[in-house]
Formats: sequence, structure tokens, C-alpha cells
Amino acid sequence: MDSVPERAEELLWERHANPWSGWTRLPTGAVVVYAVYRRDWRLLLAGVLWAAVNPFLFSPPETDDAWMTRAVRAERWWLREQDNGTVGRSYPNVCNTLGAVSFGYALVAAWNRRPAGTALATVLGTALKLWWVGVLVRRYDSVRESNADSDAGPVGRPSATGSP
Repeated sequence: MDSVPERAEELLWERHANPWSGWTRLPTGAVVVYAVYRRDWRLLLAGVLWAAVNPFLFSPPETDDAWMTRAVRAERWWLREQDNGTVGRSYPNVCNTLGAVSFGYALVAAWNRRPAGTALATVLGTALKLWWVGVLVRRYDSVRESNADSDAGPVGRPSATGSP
């Protein structure tokens, strides 16, 4: 039987896989950067709280058809089943690493009220995050298709064996 933390983690991932969760959470980074730029601490708090509670607000998706659903499932597969991290110098993690650096720069630029640097770094960080997730989705979909072609078992959610 799974422990309470394991069941909570499973629930979090399942609910976050709802495309509404992923797409409404995506602009949170820009909201946080804007809040720092404006020195609006209530907006900053709202952004951070939204990021924390968002995955719990949506029901699990009914299908895996939506790109954002597959993006969340691919990220989980990448982390759990493939035993990869999210940052590093190897591809595709370098995209996420550079995205995090860009986001950090965006926060510094926002604090210093440099609008061009803030905007550029925010857009770049978001684009790199989406690039990273896009690569994971393509890999995840490829493995799912291979499993479906070979009748290797259920296709869909990541399994404990390393296959989605």
C-alpha cells in the first residue's frame, strides 16, 4: 500500500495533468516577475499561492489527448521513470537550466527596474521551459507509440517499469 505522501504526490501529478492546471499555471512566472518590478507584495503573494494551490484545483484529465496533459505526464516520466533531473548541462536539461538562469536574471532586472531586460529574460525563460517540456513530450510520445506498436502493455500513464 502506498504511503500518504506517495498518494498525495500521485494526486498532485494527476490533477496537474489537467490542461487547465498547466496552462493557467504557465503565466505565474511572469506574474511573479511583474510583482517584483512593481513592488506589489500582494500580487507576489498571490502568484506564489497560485503556483502552490493550482494543481489541487482541477480534476484529473479524462484523456491524454491534450498537449499540456502529455507535458505533465512526460515531465513526471522523465523525473521518475527515466531517473533524470530537471537541470544540467546535457540536452534537454540545459534548456531548463538556461530557463532558470533567465528567470533569475528577470527577477534581478525587475528589482532594478530595467523593463527591457525584465521582459526579454521573462520571455526567454518561459520559451526555454516550453522547449524543454516539448522535447520531453516528443520523447514520451515516441515511447508510448513504441509500446503501442509492440503490444508491450498498457499505454498512457507512466508505470513503475520505466515505460509510459
